[in-house]
Amino acid sequence: MINTLIEKIKGKGTRIVFTEGSDPRILEAAIRLHKENIVVPVLLGNRAEIAGSAAANGWDIEGIETLDPIEYKNMDMMVTKVIELRKGKLDEAQAREVLKQDYEERRKIMDANPIHVAIAGRMMFKRVMGKASFCNIQDLQGNIQVYVARDAIGEESYADFKKSDIGDIFGLEGFAFRTRTGEISIHAEKMTMLTKSLQILPEKFHGLTDTDTRYRQRYVDLIMNQDSKNVFIKRSQILKEIRNFLADRDFMEVETPMLVANAGGAAARPFETHYNALNEDVKLRISLELYLKRLIVGGLERVYEIGRVFRNEGVDTRHNPEFTLMELYQAYTDYEGMMELTESMFRYLAEKVCGSAKISYNGIEIDLSKPFERLTMNDAIKKYAGIDFDEVADDEAAKKLADEHHIEYEERHKKGDIINLFFEEYCEKELIQPTFIMDHPIEISPLTKKKPSDPNKVERFELFINTWEMCNAYSELNDPIDQRERFKAQDALADAGDEEANHTDEDFLNALEIGMPPTGGIGYGIDRLVMLLTDSQAIRDVLLFPTMKSLPNDK
Repeated sequence: MINTLIEKIKGKGTRIVFTEGSDPRILEAAIRLHKENIVVPVLLGNRAEIAGSAAANGWDIEGIETLDPIEYKNMDMMVTKVIELRKGKLDEAQAREVLKQDYEERRKIMDANPIHVAIAGRMMFKRVMGKASFCNIQDLQGNIQVYVARDAIGEESYADFKKSDIGDIFGLEGFAFRTRTGEISIHAEKMTMLTKSLQILPEKFHGLTDTDTRYRQRYVDLIMNQDSKNVFIKRSQILKEIRNFLADRDFMEVETPMLVANAGGAAARPFETHYNALNEDVKLRISLELYLKRLIVGGLERVYEIGRVFRNEGVDTRHNPEFTLMELYQAYTDYEGMMELTESMFRYLAEKVCGSAKISYNGIEIDLSKPFERLTMNDAIKKYAGIDFDEVADDEAAKKLADEHHIEYEERHKKGDIINLFFEEYCEKELIQPTFIMDHPIEISPLTKKKPSDPNKVERFELFINTWEMCNAYSELNDPIDQRERFKAQDALADAGDEEANHTDEDFLNALEIGMPPTGGIGYGIDRLVMLLTDSQAIRDVLLFPTMKSLPNDK
């Protein structure tokens, strides 16, 4: 019977709250239930006591939720929960008394052994009540209530405090205590205004809601909106964990030039500028690729760079003209090795940053725990559009299909370009769960090694999640003769008016002639990755200072 019951609830995410969270017997049972994915246990009690009990027995409680009544702000909800847990054996008054006694006990302990503290932060709330007042001080970690009494800080300091405004920055010293509701607070003994705020902050309870102002005045947004602050804290964590992951795989972090004579490595229009000292026109890089490959030639077998790149293109919810790219290159592997690395990294980042390989974006669950689906580009088009481009003979036949399906193209486009247009139209919108799209046409992949089994295709993949292209990877082309021919084709496109075409890079060709080992390479758009892992709806939400059209007063 018990086994039947276990099978019914196993893996269903059923939450069970255990009231005696620090009891070793309860702990042992909760850990087992958690490990075997039978239920989701919640331990009720003092967090320090629960952790201490677990440590004393050598148990790992990571991933198990704890509820500490002392830190629980919503008392009414807590009372209701206690009544539920005691199965109606306590009425509301009795439940409140139980919680009150617990709080009083803990307050006595703190009063007997006061913890002296010193903090600094911005005052976000103030309530003056004669000889004593309350305020809230905010720093990077959050908010804490401060009790400010005239007798404790002195008449002069108290008079200054009363004249202070929301937004002023204070330093203070005092001791920690608990209020009757269990809230940890600070009894101020010394208060010093560090910075006067001359601007009025937005209304506290609604925060800064105007999106344009949020992007233009990010400093105010970070003060008023904790969700925004959390996004950028998580962004920093993502970058940290990328570095940790790659360090474990013996990759070196390097830096390469931003100002370049030849902006190659991607299909994009560069920003152009002039270097006065050398009297030369230069460009801002659009990619990190060609310099990193030079380092592979030089014998740095595993390299990566996280850096800004610049593309002279439009702005929308997923594009900003300057953005952060991570590119890595590994000698003696290929695009299959890059797929393994990518799948492992995305799963690792989700687990480290979000706590689970199953994440939610815009209410849709995205499962990074399963093996990622793999489809060739032609198979994807066959699946979602019902057209098999392996059976399409040539450029003219491809253009005829495009005409029939109302796909717009340019006269210079070849069969490979048409394939890509069909993929963008019919397939991208279907790719919600992680999917590797492989084996692209050679026409759209000028830096990629040909497939030995089909010279019209290349060893390349793009990872799609939530309909977005998350990364792009190749078995890198290391044949200098083939690379020169590809560059020549790109030069022809540029001459025909394609502003996004690559140009021949003679120094890069020279490096290939020295000899580049077989290499796998990949590029990740960091901003889009942060959007995914923070459930952010627009790229501007994950950029501290997104590109904005200047206002008249800015000029």
